[in-house]
Amino acid sequence: MKHTIRLFIGIVLFSNLFTFVYASAPMVQTQVPGFYRTHVGKFEVTALSDGTSELDAKLLKNIQTEKLKHSLSDMFVQYPNMQTAVNAYLVNTGDHLVLIDAGAGNLLGQALGRILDNLKAAGYTAEQVDTVLLTHLHADHAGGLIDTNGHPVFPKAEILVAKKENSYWLSKQTSDHASAELKPFFAMASHIAAPYIANKKWTTFTANTVVVPGIKAVSIVGHTPGHSAYEIESDGQKLLVWGDIVHSHAVQFDKPSVAFAFDADAQQAVSTRLKLMQSLATSRSLVAGAHLPFPGIGHINAKGNETFQWVPVEFH
Repeated sequence: MKHTIRLFIGIVLFSNLFTFVYASAPMVQTQVPGFYRTHVGKFEVTALSDGTSELDAKLLKNIQTEKLKHSLSDMFVQYPNMQTAVNAYLVNTGDHLVLIDAGAGNLLGQALGRILDNLKAAGYTAEQVDTVLLTHLHADHAGGLIDTNGHPVFPKAEILVAKKENSYWLSKQTSDHASAELKPFFAMASHIAAPYIANKKWTTFTANTVVVPGIKAVSIVGHTPGHSAYEIESDGQKLLVWGDIVHSHAVQFDKPSVAFAFDADAQQAVSTRLKLMQSLATSRSLVAGAHLPFPGIGHINAKGNETFQWVPVEFH
């Protein structure tokens, strides 16, 4: 009997041990912080994810519906709600800590607004940023400049925006004559800019000027009146941060003639995109885009005179 009891106890203990060792682990559910580090010469460049959102594919213009569906399907992108990334780029030149675009902040829903958390995860703080360069004044690029109370998120930073962009979005006269669809865009731009203007931290620049040593503003108008790219150069290496030249990587590289509904001047936006892609494919320069799959950094390969391929960087 004693042997039977001992055997039973042993089986129970072994069974419990077996269950403990092979128990299912709970799902973690969270993603890793969204930052990616690389170098351009002596400069450190950190891509920061603001999150992703869904855009209605019908916002893409100059393409038939069936061709649009086919292009998206080929790249495994859903229709009609296609996912798009929102990225920003932090440049440490050694003398300056420069943020190019600031994400959406709290203005466009909970799927976005992660720039600040990812900035901290990447080892920096908002107080260390001394310059913010805006590609344009749409809320998904500038909304992260302010918190929920409308206070500056980057208290020590000088905010730089193209003069043409500033004159358009912050003009009361232009806003008064804007369509009902566009009026909220003007209101958000004014709301974002107000605390920095009050603190004398809001500065404009003319096209194609050096805004920070090693960083040059490049006019790429079309998407907005003062849309700007920023060419980063150090030790002969270059990276062009081009803002909203592309909203759909699945469609607009292969078909640059496809416009976007929120392009201020669709014809000019198409022309700018085509010329820029041709130039970058020839120079083989590195590119970073706000709405390219994170980290949004890579090269452009020419498949034809007006057909291109996006080649993303590999993690290293």
